[in-house]
Amino acid sequence: MGIMNVTPDSFFDGGNLKSNADVLMKAETMLKQGATFIDIGGYSTRPNATDVALEQELKRVIPVVALISEKFPEALISIDTFRSQVANEAVLAGAHMVNDVSGGQMDDAMFTTVAELKVPYVLMHMRGTPQAMMENCQYDDVTKDLIYYFSERLSMAHSAGIMDVIIDPGFGFSKQMEQNFELLQKLELLQHLDKPVLVGLSRKSMIYKTLGITPDEALAGTISLNTIALSKGAKILRVHDVKEAVQSIALLGQMS
Repeated sequence: MGIMNVTPDSFFDGGNLKSNADVLMKAETMLKQGATFIDIGGYSTRPNATDVALEQELKRVIPVVALISEKFPEALISIDTFRSQVANEAVLAGAHMVNDVSGGQMDDAMFTTVAELKVPYVLMHMRGTPQAMMENCQYDDVTKDLIYYFSERLSMAHSAGIMDVIIDPGFGFSKQMEQNFELLQKLELLQHLDKPVLVGLSRKSMIYKTLGITPDEALAGTISLNTIALSKGAKILRVHDVKEAVQSIALLGQMS
């Protein structure tokens, strides 16, 4: 899953896409490198990110979804949003999947909307809002608490009519450094939920802060942790660097 941020303030690549030509070039590059999905987001969910009005998020993402859908009709487009209206309009514009960092907790209409749209849904773990999530990092056992959370939210999603669900443990969301690594170490336990697992580790602070480097220097660390995640059962890697992720998947595939 290649990341396409159409935001000015994302932690790694915010503000890089300034025109339709930039968007199309980025999409074409990711697809040629082997991306299965392009994940388009217009609301930065990094810690302490600025809130974005609904109208602004729509203005950022809907034209981009429509543009990529028209130019690359074979591309599978994911819309990264926690708002049901954005999800609905993005799917109508050509998106095929909804990627919700809040797991349906920030918009009561999300589950019903996704069920009506009949598209796959990525259900992520986060506590609170992006602005306050790092105030909610208290767990008895982070992995067991996530399994309980997913069991509960999956039941609600299924009851709403969503059958095609992917789970995302939400590395860096409402989790301190050591909790992220504990969760990665025990990632195979999420297989008990019988859902595909998506991981988003790309250039995150658990990598660059541990190594004392910047996000720009965190590609090697990203590859290392992605490989560990794949070995523990992850099925989808959400990444900034598609070529390197595809290479990791290919090499690890030779071991099976």
